[in-house]
Amino acid sequence: MDFLLNLSGPILYAVIFCAKIVEVSISTIRLVYINKGEKVIGAILGFIEILIWLIVVSSVLTNISDDPIKILMYAGGFALGNYIGVTIENKIAVGMSSIQVVVNENEGESLADILRDQGFGVTIIEGKGKNDSKKNLLFVQLKRKRISEAIKIVKNFSDTAFITVNDVKSSVGGFVKK
Repeated sequence: MDFLLNLSGPILYAVIFCAKIVEVSISTIRLVYINKGEKVIGAILGFIEILIWLIVVSSVLTNISDDPIKILMYAGGFALGNYIGVTIENKIAVGMSSIQVVVNENEGESLADILRDQGFGVTIIEGKGKNDSKKNLLFVQLKRKRISEAIKIVKNFSDTAFITVNDVKSSVGGFVKK
């Protein structure tokens, strides 16, 4: 741990900046895993996160008034770490989502068939839109990694479809293709 105390100047600034990026990125991903109920992964990431934080913050606080650039590197690493953490989380896309698609009644069954052919589970509910126009509401449960694929299918089929996407904390039963 003392190796950071022996560093100075640009090398110390780069280490603080990079370590803070890694720490905050881990923190962002850890929060996602905890929200999805993944306690063990969350705990492991939390352990790594706090180790990095303790090392970095101790080097920043040492002689902080003599070297304010350390503060800027710490803050910059924090900001960029948030951005990178969210980017990584979007790539690993942990968990399930639910997409709701509203289409005209004459499009509902055909769109559902197309989505089902691609391995999506679809439930259709009849509804009414503006001026009592008949609509179909399609509920699609899917892995988060497949959201963009499903949306692309819907948009290619119907340019007037209304689409909403929600995260699913937990679900029981139903059909979700592995």
